[in-house]
Amino acid sequence: MAKIYSKKVIVIKDLKPKREVVSFLLSYSKALTVVKIDDKSFEIIAN
Repeated sequence: MAKIYSKKVIVIKDLKPKREVVSFLLSYSKALTVVKIDDKSFEIIAN
């Protein structure tokens, strides 16, 4: 009989990122612009 391979469920603990990390990600996402032309997309960071 074939053995069933399954991944164990990984429990993620509460993540508490530093204030600097959250600030960096927010400012990065505000500066990021994605321009789609035909089937290509260009990511532009305006800072």
